[in-house]
Amino acid sequence: MGGSALRVLIVRVGAMGDVLHALPAVTALRRALPEAEIGWAIEPRWRALLEDGDRRRPVVDAVHAVDTRLWKRRAASLATVQSTLQSIRGLRRELRAGRYDVCVDLQGSVRSAAIGRMAGAGRFVGSAKAREGPARWLYGEVVDVEAVHVIGQAAELLSAGVGQALAPVRAELPVDARGEDWWAATATGIGEGPVVLLAPQAGWGAKQWPAERFGGVARVLAEAGCRVLVNAVGEGDAVAAAVAAASGGAALPMRMDVAELIALTRRAALVIAGDTGPLHLASALGRPVVALFGPTDPARTGPLGGASGEMAGAAFGGSACVLRHPASVTDHRRYTETEGGLLQITTERVAEAALALLREQRP
Repeated sequence: MGGSALRVLIVRVGAMGDVLHALPAVTALRRALPEAEIGWAIEPRWRALLEDGDRRRPVVDAVHAVDTRLWKRRAASLATVQSTLQSIRGLRRELRAGRYDVCVDLQGSVRSAAIGRMAGAGRFVGSAKAREGPARWLYGEVVDVEAVHVIGQAAELLSAGVGQALAPVRAELPVDARGEDWWAATATGIGEGPVVLLAPQAGWGAKQWPAERFGGVARVLAEAGCRVLVNAVGEGDAVAAAVAAASGGAALPMRMDVAELIALTRRAALVIAGDTGPLHLASALGRPVVALFGPTDPARTGPLGGASGEMAGAAFGGSACVLRHPASVTDHRRYTETEGGLLQITTERVAEAALALLREQRP
């Protein structure tokens, strides 16, 4: 990176939802300081959120792949240890070659803080309320964030890093030619009608609404003339298969990579999901969503501006209905069983909200 433009490194390695929550602030930075040189340290599997297959990047100038999966492998052999160390050293060289003026850790973990330190930026900024407390010891500057929502928190941190007030704006995501071609070919084989995407998986069991209820919603939507697709995660996704079985064949599982998921979500008339990546992708793209929340707080991670229990315009253009039962208690412990409050959200309530959002879109 050359010239005298401000050089800014963003550290937010994953996961999908976390990257998408950081993008509105970084997109705002790109618009406010178009001459800035922006790099982003991210896990390779999420780089399609920042660049297309031809390495075109709407928001950032450089993508630094952080192979944390390799780093997490057990030291089963000397070769494994050497490979991990080589990866870390290579990343350190790459980050330092960027000659960043400021690094902003938008993740707040010890790992992300260590990655930020590798860059050797002139300033290293992180949150005083970092997700993992010891991360604060690695920052050169700590910022007290006041926003409740993580999108607002990212904007506050980045504002402090670059010395300019930034208000979150709708994220700019790549338009990948291969993903677009995939959708064009796929769409011809799944019939007519509005596309509804179900994303039944969640980061841990307590956040996961039952698969059979997703299947029940799929039956209602198919009867209303919708094409119902299920986001299948990996090979042999048992949850997606269970949704399809419960739907009586009304829902079709779709295994997609990130670029394909973006292409499909752009066309979705509606996305129904819990607090998980596809929900946040739909919100970032301004698509209508029914958001199912249990142990996590939608005021912090839900569709920005979406009203609880009713239809509302979300901050980035789409309509949102956020469902969370009063019995739910915020708790980030990774229990495997569905949280009790989340279980109080019925199939009928979700189907009702979905149909209402679909009716809202009709002329």
